[in-house]
Amino acid sequence: MRRRSTPVPRDAVHHPVFARFYARLSVTADLRGGLAGRRDELLDGLSGRVIEIGAGNGLNFAHYPGAVSEVVAIEPERSLRRLATGAAMRAEVPVDVVPGTAEALPVKSEAFDAAVASLVLCTVRDLPQALSEIKRVLRPGGELRFFEHTLAPEGTLATVQRAADRTLWPLLFGGCHTARDTVTAIEAAGFELGMYRRFRVPEKGVRLPSSPCVIGVARRSVVVDRPAGRG
Repeated sequence: MRRRSTPVPRDAVHHPVFARFYARLSVTADLRGGLAGRRDELLDGLSGRVIEIGAGNGLNFAHYPGAVSEVVAIEPERSLRRLATGAAMRAEVPVDVVPGTAEALPVKSEAFDAAVASLVLCTVRDLPQALSEIKRVLRPGGELRFFEHTLAPEGTLATVQRAADRTLWPLLFGGCHTARDTVTAIEAAGFELGMYRRFRVPEKGVRLPSSPCVIGVARRSVVVDRPAGRG
């Protein structure tokens, strides 16, 4: 029998100051920084039931294609969840916004055709556990679509990212850790990695610890994980 994750408190994540800052910044980034196009790329071709991990203020909702039958949007931060609920009401596909964390998703196993992680894996407290949970709720062959901050390939910027993560960056930016090697972590969790590409946000100008990003797709194996038996 599969062990169920321990439920977490409704407000296990609460960053009211950052939530207000993020709500304004994210809208500006979509309009002026080209992130709206990244969201289209991330969600293109999705269909069926989708779970979105860390939906924030719901900016992805307007970009889901019509073939998506339902989105269950998990958001632990109450202020952002309230904004996401408003965005869900304006979406062209059915969206249900619910509280929860990535490390303990409040949904059944193998219930979704796809999972979306958009600028959230950098913030989770336990990345391997979060990826394990995403794998649990995907059907065999289901897709993980990811658009995330990631560790820079360049030595200097990677050093800056690690230093930022050890000091004020997570405190100022809602728990964000810029030096996580997202692609390696996804592979280590047992996903089959598909196409992905790296880019910078913003593409020009000053490079920030959060500038290196990656967008791509991974899949849960069609072979269902089963407990090892006795020979």
